[in-house]
This record gives sequence, structure tokens and C-alpha cells, in this order.
Amino acid sequence: MKANKIYGILIASLLIVSPWRLALGSTEGAHLDKVNNELCNKASLQRGANLYVNYCGGCHSLQYVRYKELAKDIGIVDKKGNVLEKLVQANLNFTSDKINDPILVATPKKEAQEWFGVAPPDLSLVARSRGKDWLYTYLRSFYEDPKKPWGVNNVVFPDVGMPNILQGLQGTQTAVFKTITLMDDKGQPFEQKVIERLELTKPGSMNEKEFNQAVTDLVNFLEYVGEPHKLQRERLGGWVLLFLVVFTLFAYLLKREYWKDIH
Repeated sequence: MKANKIYGILIASLLIVSPWRLALGSTEGAHLDKVNNELCNKASLQRGANLYVNYCGGCHSLQYVRYKELAKDIGIVDKKGNVLEKLVQANLNFTSDKINDPILVATPKKEAQEWFGVAPPDLSLVARSRGKDWLYTYLRSFYEDPKKPWGVNNVVFPDVGMPNILQGLQGTQTAVFKTITLMDDKGQPFEQKVIERLELTKPGSMNEKEFNQAVTDLVNFLEYVGEPHKLQRERLGGWVLLFLVVFTLFAYLLKREYWKDIH
């Protein structure tokens, strides 16, 4: 009887949740391109760090990361594994004279909020909260929109309050629209303009392949920042699973030894 009640509750829960899942699925945003980054590629992480400092670091902090640990993880070290502090201070740290400080921005939060309408968020966990594919597509999906304060809009994040910081590298994109027919709540058709594709109308300093690689490097760096010890955790995970398998085997044999005389 109790089992039947439990099954009934589970089925009822599924019936309640399913419409919400369908509703969420029907309101999903733009298609996300898959990024093929490699956290173990230290050259890519270094290029990504360089892009962050030059294009993102003026407004967005990485408050949970310290310069010294960052340099050690992405390979800015000598042959003995010591961090090249002078190199880090000269090329990465423009806001502090201490290499052990977290990565903060010089822009005051109050002024930034007045300029942008909202204070630029910290990017320490953006790759974990948004997803790396979202970041990769977002950074490549700005297009010209004179109606917006910064003159640009974004396919993935419509009405975003941020300029296209990588426009000099990518160039200027223009949206090509098409008209589709949809149905309203009363079953009446109506037309709506949607973006069909983006066209590059003014080239930047990089071609498409170079720009996509640059964005991949930046996303790779931001994914590392979100979980610096991810590779180490994944390596340990295999050994943990192996230990659990061996432990389970010995626990089973021990159980049989204890209970053999009872039966």
C-alpha cells in the first residue's frame, strides 16, 4: 500500500513538472555553438589571460583568483617552477603592486554603474553559471544596432548593456532578418521578424578563424578561472572510483565471512 502511494506521488510530480519543462524548452534562446577548448593547453590559457587583461579586465574583476596562483597554474614560471613575478607584474597586474592580491578592477563600482546602467559583474564564476558554449557564442554574436546606447545588440543576450569589446578584432556584424508566421494564444496567426544570420560588413584585425581561436582561448581561460583545480579533480576521480570498487569487494567478502555461520 505504501509503495503504491509513493508511486502515485512520483507520477503526480512528473505530471506537474512536465508542463514546466515543456514551457522552459519552448523559450530557449539562440542556438549555442560548441567550443572545443582544452584546459590542459597552457599556451591557450596564457593567450586567454592576455585577452582578459586587455579587453575585459578594465571593467570585470576575478575576485576569487590571485595573480600568483594564476601565473603558477597557467605556466608563467621558470624551469624550477617558481612564478616569474616581474613578468606577471609587468604584463598582467595593472591594479596592484602585490602579486598575492586578487584580480580586481580599478574602475569604481559606483561610476561603472552610472556609465553602464549596471555595475559590470565579476567573471570568476561566469563559465560555470552560464556555460562555456554560451560564452563562446555570446562573444561572437554582437551585431550593429544604432537604437542601442552602445550601438550594438547581441543574438544570445538581447538588449545587453555592454559594448562589443572585441569589435576591433572581429569587425562589425550586421543582422539579416527574416519574417516568420507564429500563432498567438487565441490561435490567430501573426508575423514576426527574427534574425536569420549575421553578416560581417566591416572586417576587423583578425580573420574568422583567428577570431574564433581568440575567443576559444578567452573562454578556456574563464573556464579555468571558474574551477582552477578541475583537471586535478578529474584525475583523482578515477583513483577514487577504483578505491570504491576495491573497498566494495573487500566489504562484500568480509560480510560473507561474518554471516556464513548464521545461515
